[in-house]
This record gives sequence, structure tokens and C-alpha cells, in this order.
Amino acid sequence: MSIYYHCRHCQTSLGELEGNQHDMKELGFHQLSSQERQDVLTYQENGDIQVRVICEDCHEALTRNPNYYELDLFIQ
Repeated sequence: MSIYYHCRHCQTSLGELEGNQHDMKELGFHQLSSQERQDVLTYQENGDIQVRVICEDCHEALTRNPNYYELDLFIQ
């Protein structure tokens, strides 16, 4: 099982954790509500997990333009 982190807005790959040595509690996933898990985590058939987060560039854009929070996607 590998875990892949991507920006939810610009789709930039932010990193990955390879192998089967990942504890969901260590990664903090246990602290997410079931709705947050649905929004953030996608489980692949092969056991991999895609994690949708926000990169620094998109975070800065959201900070400068708070109205972007109303949009599902602001970078196309």
C-alpha cells in the first residue's frame, strides 16, 4: 500500500509514502470525521490511498482571495 498526496486544486503531486509500514493513526487519519475522510481520502483497488490536500501555492491564493473557498475548483 502506497499513499500519494496531491493538491486538491492544481493536482500537483506533493509526495508519496511507499510500502506497507504506514499506520493510519500515525498519519492522523483517525482524527478525520467520516465526512472528512470521504472528502480527503480515496482508496484504490490495489490498496493505495490518494490524499487530497492543499499545496502552499494554492493556500496562498486562497488566503489572498477568500472568495475562492466558495468554488470547488479555482484553477483549471
